[in-house]
Amino acid sequence: MKKAVTTIRVAIFWVLVMLIWPALVAAQSQTSNVGPMKIDSSGDFPEVSEAVAITSGPKEHFFASYYGINSWSADQRYVTVLETPIKYRLPTENDPATLGLVDLKTKEFIPLTETRAWNFQQGCMAHWLGTFPNSRIIYNDIVDGKTVSIIMDVHTKRKIKTIACPICAVSPNGKEAASINFSRLRTTRKAYGYGGDGQDARLSVQFPKDDGLFLVDLETGKAKLLVSIYDVKGQVPEVPKKGIEYFNHVLFSRQGGRIFWLARATPKRNTTAFTVSRDGTNLQRCFPDKWGGSHYDWLNENELMITGKYKAKSYGHILFTVGQDNYKRLGKGQLNFDGHGTFSPDEKWMLTETYPSKDLHEQKLFLMNMKTEAVLLLGRFFHPPAFRKNGKDAQCDLHGRWSPNSDMIGFNSVTTGERQAYIIKLK
Repeated sequence: MKKAVTTIRVAIFWVLVMLIWPALVAAQSQTSNVGPMKIDSSGDFPEVSEAVAITSGPKEHFFASYYGINSWSADQRYVTVLETPIKYRLPTENDPATLGLVDLKTKEFIPLTETRAWNFQQGCMAHWLGTFPNSRIIYNDIVDGKTVSIIMDVHTKRKIKTIACPICAVSPNGKEAASINFSRLRTTRKAYGYGGDGQDARLSVQFPKDDGLFLVDLETGKAKLLVSIYDVKGQVPEVPKKGIEYFNHVLFSRQGGRIFWLARATPKRNTTAFTVSRDGTNLQRCFPDKWGGSHYDWLNENELMITGKYKAKSYGHILFTVGQDNYKRLGKGQLNFDGHGTFSPDEKWMLTETYPSKDLHEQKLFLMNMKTEAVLLLGRFFHPPAFRKNGKDAQCDLHGRWSPNSDMIGFNSVTTGERQAYIIKLK
C-alpha cells in the first residue's frame, strides 16, 4: 500500500513539474536564459542579441528545412517556415503542413501552400534557388500519391515546375539538386522519411542497384543515378540478413563541385561517410573506420567537418581536408559532443548545440570563433520531456542555420512549451 501511495505521489510531482516548468522557463527566456555567455575570452566575438521568436502560437512553427540549410531570401527579408497543429507525434502523409514565409520586418506569417512530405527533423527540405534567390524556392510534397519536388515563386505563389522526385540538397548555383529515397527512410530512420508509398522503398533488397544518390537537373527535371547503394557494398560494414543499407544526410560543397552523404544500415545504424564529385567520379570514403559520423558541414570546397568519435574514443567536431588524414578536433575540448555544427558563409564562425540533457532537459547553443576556437554560449533552452516521449519522432533539436550575410542565426525551440522559430542577430 505504501509503495502504491509513493508511486502516486511521484506521478503527481512530475505532472506538476510539466505544468509549471514551461511557464518558469518562458519567464526566464525573457532575461538570462537566452542571453549570450562567454565561456572562453581568448577570442573576439560580435555583439550578440538575445533570441527573439519570429513566430507564435497557437500553432507550432519551425524552419522548413534541415539544420545548416539557408532559410533566408538573398535580401534577408523572408524566411521559410512550416506551420502545423501537430505537436508530439510523427506526421503521416495525411497530415498536411502549411509552408509559408515569415516577413522579418513585420513578423507576419504568409501562407504559401500545403505539403504532405515533411517531418519535424528536416521539414519539407525547402531551399531558396541560387538562380532566383529572392523569389523562388523548391520544396517536397506528395502529389497524386507520388513524392515530388516543386519549384514555386513565393511572391506570386505560382507553382512553376513539378519534378518527379523529392530533393534532399540543392547546389549553390540553384541548377541541380540531389535526391534520395524518403520512403526507404521512413522504415530505416522514420523521423527523417515521409509517409505513404510515394517512392518504391525497395525494402526487400539490401543493396539495390537502381536506387541511391541521384543528381537532378532542375531545368529539365531529369534525374541521373550518381552512386547506387549497391556501389558502396564493398566499402561499408557487413549488413545482417534482416538489415538493409540506406543513404541519408546529403550536402553539396560550398561551390557545388562535391557531394557528401552518409551510408547507413539497419539495425545498428553503422555509418560510413562518402564524398563524390558532382559528375559521379572520385567516389571515396572520407572518415576512418570506427569513428562513426553523425552531423556535418562543408567549411569550404575542400574542408569538411563531421561529428564523430575522434580516434574512435570520444565525440568531437572534427575538421579535415577530404582525401587527407589531417583530422583536427575543434573547440579546444569545449565541444566534445555530437552537435549540429554549421559554418557561417564568411567562414568566420561555427554554430553548434547540444541535445537535451537527461537531468535538466536543457539544450545549449554555442558559437565558435574559427580563428581562435574560442567558444561563446549563446543560450540555454528547456526541452519539455513530452516532445521526446516517442523518441525523436517529435523531438525539437535547435537545428541552427545562418543567414546569407552571416549576421543572423535561426533555430527552433520548444523552450516555452510550443515549437517556434527564433533568430539571434550578430553585429
